[in-house]
Parts: sequence; C-alpha cells; structure tokens
Amino acid sequence: MSTPASVARHPIHAMLVPLPIGLWVFSFVAAVAGLIDFSSITDRRVGRIALLHLVCNSLSFVLFAVSFILRYRDPPGGWPVVVSASALALVGVGGWLGGELVYVHGMGVTAPSRREAASYDRW
Repeated sequence: MSTPASVARHPIHAMLVPLPIGLWVFSFVAAVAGLIDFSSITDRRVGRIALLHLVCNSLSFVLFAVSFILRYRDPPGGWPVVVSASALALVGVGGWLGGELVYVHGMGVTAPSRREAASYDRW
C-alpha cells in the first residue's frame, strides 16, 4: 500500500522511526553513566540540582511510556498528545539542569592544569 508521505516510493515514516528508537535505547546507557556521576557528588547544592535532573528525566520516561500505552486505547483521544507534551517539557527542564551541572558547576569536567591553562592564555 503506498503513502503520499514518501520519497521515491519509500515511506518517510519508516525512514524516521529507527532513529528515535535507537536513541530511546541508548538513553539507558547514558543513564548508567549519569547514576555513576550522581553517586560521586559531594556538594549539597550540586546534589540537589542533580537529583532534580534525575527526577525530571525519570518522570519524562514514565510519561512517555504512559503516552505509548494510551495510544493503544480505542479510541486514543487527545490524552497521549497532552502526556507526550508534558514529557517533552520535562525533558527540556532536565536538559537545562544537566547543562547547569556541566557548564556552571563543572560536573564531569576536569579543570586544565596550570600548564594547559597558560597555553590557552597565549592563544
């Protein structure tokens, strides 16, 4: 059966789906590294930000799973879109908090040695 959303008789949907599925699976690998980082935090303020980052990302995962389940209801209605949009907003907040951890608090970043810092200054 052909579809109007195609390129040279190849359906676009089938071309686009593998990427998000792969990223979804790979997010578990990134979560393991994140948990290792989380367990090494000693600063309380950074720990609170990291905990909120973890909660936002975990809750977004749960909401995306709920959205997936809701899409199989008959009829699905508008709730899956609302739940997915909420999860997407949480991913944005979680990502912003992750950036806060790395770029503001230096989480997971090794400071350059004095020698390296001096060579940067020459540039």
